[in-house]
Amino acid sequence: MFSRDKIAYILLILTTLFWSGNFIVGKAASLFEIPPFTLNFYRWVFAWLILAPFTLPEIIRKKNYILENIGLIIILGITSVTIFNSIVYYSLNFTQVISGVLTISTIPVMIIFFCWLFKIEKTNIYQILGVIFSLLGVVVIIAKADLEILLNLNFNKGDLWMVFAMFSWAIYSALLRKKKFELSQLSLLQTIISAGLIFLLPTYLIELALGYKVSIHLPFVLTLTYVVIFPGLASFIFWIKGISIIGSNRSGIFLHLMPIFSTILAIIIFKEKFMTYHLIGAILIITGIYLSNKKVAND
Repeated sequence: MFSRDKIAYILLILTTLFWSGNFIVGKAASLFEIPPFTLNFYRWVFAWLILAPFTLPEIIRKKNYILENIGLIIILGITSVTIFNSIVYYSLNFTQVISGVLTISTIPVMIIFFCWLFKIEKTNIYQILGVIFSLLGVVVIIAKADLEILLNLNFNKGDLWMVFAMFSWAIYSALLRKKKFELSQLSLLQTIISAGLIFLLPTYLIELALGYKVSIHLPFVLTLTYVVIFPGLASFIFWIKGISIIGSNRSGIFLHLMPIFSTILAIIIFKEKFMTYHLIGAILIITGIYLSNKKVAND
């Protein structure tokens, strides 16, 4: 029999594996010219439809409770469903999987920062230093360790958007820790998806109006199937469950498996190269992670 902590660890490892695959599939989607906001919209529409039979009775029964907490639910939906996933798919049109996933790997440190900012959990000097080192690592990656790029602010727009996605997910994870909802995990996910879809719909319609239409072909069907079932449903459920068992800070550490999984897959599938600036950035990020998890003497 597994302990609760071990169950959380298994769920969080699977979460990071599925999310790593999401980067690979997202990159493949860009190569097949699948519009990013369209892919994200249909991903969550189908996820919503799959969850509906299992969640709508509870949601209807607890509608007053949901309405009382609608502000927080809307923010959770926007930061996770509307912004994070859309921006990740969009960014992968312009940047490497390796650069993107290394940037995303700073999320655990950013969670600590936002938990402090929103007065959810206390912080210490080591965690502050961890935030600084991790952000330096991100700067090195998006500037490709080139001072000229940094001085001229000539960044790859995909890398910059990935930084924005990183902050969005960190806010989501911190706020998820702020309140223990009186909803089952599936119903909570359904309400978050519902809120996110409302704000995702306009961006999908704008993308359509700009002429970015999806072709219903095998790559799209396979891509959509993967993103709905694994990073869409399973990972979100596992992430929420993991946080509920061991907390957002400890759960966030598992995101550091993503660079390992994604880098290996990107090198094998897309023949991407792990460059020197990736190594320098990774060292700074790992230093930040180490410091952010270091305890002060009186902790």
